[in-house]
Amino acid sequence: MGRRLLRGLSGAAVFLVSVALLSVRHRGAQETSGETSPGLREGMLENPERWTQKSSEDAVRGGGRGQNLQVQPPEKHRTQGSLTLGDVFIAVKTTKRFHQSRMGLLLDTWITRAREQTYVFTDEEDDALKRRMGDHVVFTNCSTEHSHLALSCKMAAEFNAFLASGRSWFCHLDDDNYLNPQALLQLLSSYSPTRDVYLGKPSLNRPIRASETLPNNQTKSVHFWFATGGAGFCISHKLSRKMVPWASGRNFLSTSELIRLPDDCTMGYIIECKVGGQLLPNALFHSHLENLQLIPTSRLTQQVTLSYGVFENKLNVIELNGPFSPQEDPSRFRSLHCHLYPDTSWCLQAAGW
Repeated sequence: MGRRLLRGLSGAAVFLVSVALLSVRHRGAQETSGETSPGLREGMLENPERWTQKSSEDAVRGGGRGQNLQVQPPEKHRTQGSLTLGDVFIAVKTTKRFHQSRMGLLLDTWITRAREQTYVFTDEEDDALKRRMGDHVVFTNCSTEHSHLALSCKMAAEFNAFLASGRSWFCHLDDDNYLNPQALLQLLSSYSPTRDVYLGKPSLNRPIRASETLPNNQTKSVHFWFATGGAGFCISHKLSRKMVPWASGRNFLSTSELIRLPDDCTMGYIIECKVGGQLLPNALFHSHLENLQLIPTSRLTQQVTLSYGVFENKLNVIELNGPFSPQEDPSRFRSLHCHLYPDTSWCLQAAGW
């Protein structure tokens, strides 16, 4: 499996060089960080505060598709047999300017518990990151822009590497996510990779609407659910094989251009509009787009992903006591890691822990 994955990564490198040139050509033409693309803006909430509050409350209750999120899988998706972390391909998307800050934090915390399953996809070479991750870091040569094309370039690299790995599950994360590997394993063990499974959390309370480009300058309106990449999402092996005509090799970027939306939207578009699959919303994934302080402290160690960022012009982090102060640990990821793994050496050294 290791040789096949390395061959897949090497082949992907050739593809990504040509993609990088295309990405540079589009630089500045698409949305930049802090902006919302026109297609995405159509689906944004009229009342985002109400949705983000409900989203975090659903981490306790669970529910169904859309506004009500699931914790347990529907009967038809349940699995039989055992699953290990070795069956999961975990992809982390980042960019050069976050290698030291965001990636350094992840490398010190949860990645230490899933090192062999985790691959980092970035846009520029970095000797320090290479020393820490070895051949588990992929330098894509994608543009550093936050455009839909640059983001889709990295997602294409992630998906191609996953296909080459032959593993049962593809899980995408951003570099501001904390992943609880055991919670992820427990969740995925409830589903079968031989069924069509697309797990994650929508950031909208309704399907997004977009215009799909057709031949002869024609367009048609499409609508679909998608799991926000900022919370992380997982796709089963069976579903990924169905996605190949639209998502493998150069196809992912071509598909992204049809709707001109970011990579996570493109994933939802392929799965729901091209393959006929369906997002299974799950309450255990979390992004900085929701109010993270509403997640009960007693439930934090049960969540699959958590995040940090800014919400309503204030620092948006989970509520958690020690062992580090908010000044020492503004993301709260180190403190969370110590609650999950108290035997970690730097946790033992923390004062009063």
